[in-house]
Amino acid sequence: MSTSAGAPGATHGLIASGDRLRTSAAGEPSSASRTHVLLIPSYNTGPKVYGTVRAARAHWNPVWVVTDGSTDGTPEGLREMAAADPGLKLFELPANAGKGAAILHGLRAARAAGFTHALAMDSDGQHPAESIPAFMQASVQHPEAMVLGRPVFDASAPLLRVRGRRVSNWWANLETLGIGIDDSLCGFRVYPVADLIAVMRRQPWMRRFDFDTEAVVRLAWRGVAPLNLAAPVKYLSAEEGGVSHFRYVRDNALLTWMHLRLMIEFVLRLPGLLLRRALRRSPFLR
Repeated sequence: MSTSAGAPGATHGLIASGDRLRTSAAGEPSSASRTHVLLIPSYNTGPKVYGTVRAARAHWNPVWVVTDGSTDGTPEGLREMAAADPGLKLFELPANAGKGAAILHGLRAARAAGFTHALAMDSDGQHPAESIPAFMQASVQHPEAMVLGRPVFDASAPLLRVRGRRVSNWWANLETLGIGIDDSLCGFRVYPVADLIAVMRRQPWMRRFDFDTEAVVRLAWRGVAPLNLAAPVKYLSAEEGGVSHFRYVRDNALLTWMHLRLMIEFVLRLPGLLLRRALRRSPFLR
């Protein structure tokens, strides 16, 4: 199953595996979901993380933040926020290990707490908090899928970044026999917790900038189909409080190495995949 949809409007009264998430008239969640948690990994994002967390909490309960060895003073502020808000929980990693490592830490805690799905959201304000309920509802309706954000860029998006991600998207769809991944790099997405932990447990990679793309490819190999939803994305300038840890040469080299690894493994899998397709069976199975 691979489908795409436009950006749905705000959703109230969200059902979560039989658990109705009640919302106030303003859309704020009044009770916590027992199945879906929102994870925000953060590394030296500065004060922007506070606004991101407040916006996320206005649309979801619970929200968990994982600080990845941040040294900018934001863990202290987040501690104060979490102490005053039972719907917010903070995890602090002692050293910077990368986005994927921070998400994996949150996933393991989510599984231990009984959550089945997690929506990952960047801490820098790029991702649309107002789309959280719609993504969660799509996950509830299709729990077997990964709900992937398809970025809708405005004029703030650097043209080089927009064009460059098309290359990664092309490779990701080649590596998954065109399963239907609209965007392999957008970090705004809902993952089945158990499946992603199983994938990452077998890999020493997927801990830094290579996380988003490799996660979606390996989940597709595991039989987790993509469900694509539009997500407005805004690139914030330094004047707006935007912080970017992307390094063009370093991170593109990391992505190139990642796709090389994935292609080698894909080629080794290819004869069996083509045979299953010839027999009219899904090439990727759980």
